[in-house]
Amino acid sequence: MLEAKPRHGAWLNVSGHTHFALWAPDAKRVAVTLQDDTQHEMSANDDGWFTASLPLAAGTDYQYLIDGHLRVPDPASRWQANDVHGPSRVIDPQAYHWRSNQWQGRPWQETVLYEVHVGTLGGYAAVAEKLPALAELGITAIELMPLGEFPGGRNWGYDGVLPYAPDSSYGTPDELRSLIDRAHELGLMVFVDVVYNHFGPDGNYLGQYASAFFREDVHTPWGPAIDFRRREVRDYFIDNALMWVQDYRIDGLRFDAVHAIGERDFLLEMAERLHASIPASRHLHLVLENEHNDAELLQQGFVAQWNDDGHNVLHHLLTGEHEGYYADFAEDATHKLARCLREGFIYQGETTRHGTARGSSSGHLPPSAFVLFLQNHDQVGNRAVGERLRTLADDHALKSATALLLLSPMIPLLFMGEEWGSEQPFQFFTSHNDELGEAVRKGRQNEFKDFSKFSGQAIPAPNDASTFETSMPDYHNRDTADGSAWQAFYRELLSLRHQHIVPRLPGSQALESRVLGEAAVTASWQLGDGQVLHIALNLGREPVDAVAAQGARTLYSYRSEGNHLPAHSVRVVLEGAQ
Repeated sequence: MLEAKPRHGAWLNVSGHTHFALWAPDAKRVAVTLQDDTQHEMSANDDGWFTASLPLAAGTDYQYLIDGHLRVPDPASRWQANDVHGPSRVIDPQAYHWRSNQWQGRPWQETVLYEVHVGTLGGYAAVAEKLPALAELGITAIELMPLGEFPGGRNWGYDGVLPYAPDSSYGTPDELRSLIDRAHELGLMVFVDVVYNHFGPDGNYLGQYASAFFREDVHTPWGPAIDFRRREVRDYFIDNALMWVQDYRIDGLRFDAVHAIGERDFLLEMAERLHASIPASRHLHLVLENEHNDAELLQQGFVAQWNDDGHNVLHHLLTGEHEGYYADFAEDATHKLARCLREGFIYQGETTRHGTARGSSSGHLPPSAFVLFLQNHDQVGNRAVGERLRTLADDHALKSATALLLLSPMIPLLFMGEEWGSEQPFQFFTSHNDELGEAVRKGRQNEFKDFSKFSGQAIPAPNDASTFETSMPDYHNRDTADGSAWQAFYRELLSLRHQHIVPRLPGSQALESRVLGEAAVTASWQLGDGQVLHIALNLGREPVDAVAAQGARTLYSYRSEGNHLPAHSVRVVLEGAQ
């Protein structure tokens, strides 16, 4: 059983009772109500807290009754069996019997991330069934898109409103634990994507009894900003992160869109408290998504950041797309790619197309401080019709870029289906009520007005069940000859990474990068054992030459011929003592 602690939510204490705590500073009275309509008044404490300790066991369904008329779920509910508006359920996080008790995680340099959407794969149990194949391929970590309870049964997860409750449409909390347990048995880490910058539009009642949770003087695309200046608000999210680490034994968190969090010191406190919560022997990796390219955070408890800059310039070079945010990367794209490989971020204080400075100096950081990817949920699903990169780029160019992705010292991330060359779209889907669903559809249509390619084209309606069904990975194509060939390609590259790159990553640093020609670059990194890794990549249409150092051994070559790199080719060599 858990010790009673001064935090949000309901938890079992040492006496076998359930302790309830709700921060409701706007309320005069709060009661715990049960399914038989019995009510238990909560004690009003200082600073807006209401508490009660009741002889209730795990499995009890409850709601809070605010001022005698508003029934709401627990904002820190650990389980919502009947969606966001239904009752919350007391659970015992200690009841699950873990099989992988000796698991301590894996070092960061061993990470090869694989992002999955649990719902499109069929739920927690279905994801667990797919883990052996991923481990055999060379994946070392799965990253689950957000799990917090969201309205309906179909959602990306970024409309979640109850972050403590793993979504009930995917399975039970213990089925999630079993998925994590199975991953650990196979040597796979598990990361969870968490959303602490906003709540979804349906099912968030906090503003009706805790308006101080938000600040009216700062607005975001999702409404009033969350007020991270308040201790109660900070603890709400920090305790949630601690729940994932302690109760679910996850190995890493990916923090969504932290650029929308104005209080930088909150992020630093989050990292400090998370690392302090675990023994020194356990690995815990905290990763950011941050449009501000704040390099300093990557030296203060956060191990890496998703490198959107790297993706955007590679996407432009692979597809020729140059509208919207790709416009910031289309001009002088080859030099921008060279800078990315040498220094991590492309924008380090330069002005974007919006006329604002973005980013900070990052060249002093190790290459493993950047998570690189060619596809992910955003970069596929946030397209108008969700096309995969394979439908947009030449296969040879895509394979050459994939070799860079998997053999560079940056940490690679793959998106589900990428490894078998999937051409099936992944689209934006929801299951909101009709009114909200229509508003989302219109907003989605308006979002792409700046892209001439989609002008006048109907965008798939997020609320239609068919949009979700279209996005379910095409596993029947995985085992075709084409799918098997792509998997063999990824397996070979990942084997080379684990054998030759990963052991040498600690202490590695970028040396230089040079432009070889249009869309062609070469980059070098000194690895931790003193050897030098050289990657020469040609995504252009014209051949280029890249002379390898005498005595260097070729680690991998795709379509290259000695020092000659034809269009859409790559060569990877190691130089130095073996």
